[in-house]
Amino acid sequence: MNKYSFDNTARNAWFEKMGVCLPKTKKTGTTIAGLVFKDGIVLGADTRATEGSVIAEKNCEKIHYISQNIYCCGAGTSADTESTTRLISSQLELHRLSTDKEPRVVTALTLLTRYLFRYQGYISAALVLGGVDFTGPHLYTISPNGYSDELPYITMGSGSLAAMAVFEAHYKVDMNLEEAKSLVHQAISSGVFNDLGSGGNIDLCIITKGNVEYLRNYDKPNERQIHKQTAYLIKRPEILAEKRVLSSLDSIVTVSEVSAMELL
Repeated sequence: MNKYSFDNTARNAWFEKMGVCLPKTKKTGTTIAGLVFKDGIVLGADTRATEGSVIAEKNCEKIHYISQNIYCCGAGTSADTESTTRLISSQLELHRLSTDKEPRVVTALTLLTRYLFRYQGYISAALVLGGVDFTGPHLYTISPNGYSDELPYITMGSGSLAAMAVFEAHYKVDMNLEEAKSLVHQAISSGVFNDLGSGGNIDLCIITKGNVEYLRNYDKPNERQIHKQTAYLIKRPEILAEKRVLSSLDSIVTVSEVSAMELL
């Protein structure tokens, strides 16, 4: 029995012949990454938001707050990643208030995977979840269909191949904080300079036991060096450029008194 079906091939060819525009694959651009070091987690992301081939935002935030000890990087549709992380963050806060305990990273993982699995991949949110709880540092990757995996270093997004090449070449166990920051910065920079969908600045988030340091715009590799020296000169229209001052309306308005019967 043949395992593959090509029934739609003739149909698609007929659609194309009739001039019907077939849907195209949706491409997004992002480079997000994270790794586990000796004392915690380091997350990193670029800041470019794209709409197809157009750069919509040069300095957006892709590292989202989940809890005081948990943060999440998002790739995919920005609205989906923002709404998903906000929803799970509110649910996790209610859980913390009801239990009066610091939330565990695996609890956030369970809430995210169940929510994404419910929609079978139609929510375009590829996430890198990192945090530190009483069991230690944890780093997870979550796909839009709800699949998850725990790894010592993770990259996602269109620039993930370039970033993963850096991790696989230089990652080592029990790295100190400075080594981890440098490696994540190098990985995100590799995605920024080798992927057209990634760019802008580089954000880092360092999560340790009882402390979170969010380094917004940690590096600006694409900052403009040369600025326009002179201002733009816009010529005013002649009607606006000509100023007319009227001292009195008597010169252009004539006032006369008439009776009501004359008007009729």
